Amino acid sequence: MAKWAIEPAHSTIGFVARHMMVTKVRGVFKKVDLVADFDPANPAQGSVSVEIDVNSIDTGVADRDNHLRSPDFFDVANYPVMTFRSTSGSVRSGSSGTITGDLTIRGITRPVTLDVDFLGEITDPFGNQKAAFTASTKINREDWGLTWNVAIEAGGWLVSKDISIEIEAQLVRVQETVTA
Repeated sequence: MAKWAIEPAHSTIGFVARHMMVTKVRGVFKKVDLVADFDPANPAQGSVSVEIDVNSIDTGVADRDNHLRSPDFFDVANYPVMTFRSTSGSVRSGSSGTITGDLTIRGITRPVTLDVDFLGEITDPFGNQKAAFTASTKINREDWGLTWNVAIEAGGWLVSKDISIEIEAQLVRVQETVTA
């Protein structure tokens, strides 16, 4: 297995929520640490570990970001990091498969399964090996204690319970150091 790390300049860990049941609001986390053990010849045997600095949330609206950092949502003062640790993987067909793991938000850990597509491996102009993936899943945010909401007079809720998680990841192979 080769060890890989996220390349932040070419990766996005994001989410999509519905606002007032109609509009999609998108956000990203700017500070993410991802390490993976991956072999394209045997992808189901790989593993991934992710740590996200929740304070790095960015939806493009400072007031909304501050509200998401508050105890109403992520409560970053008490839970500054969310994590994902894979527990298993499977290949569906060709370059598609799933990764199942434990997602921890606000101290609550629940299993999630991501649909994953391996987009390929390439050597960049500087001799670095790169691999690209997309992954996605949907979660109910209330399962992790993110329950704040406001009922809308016409029916429905201000913030959707279902959240789509969307990942575009470019990884760089970590060069193994040999000790004598």
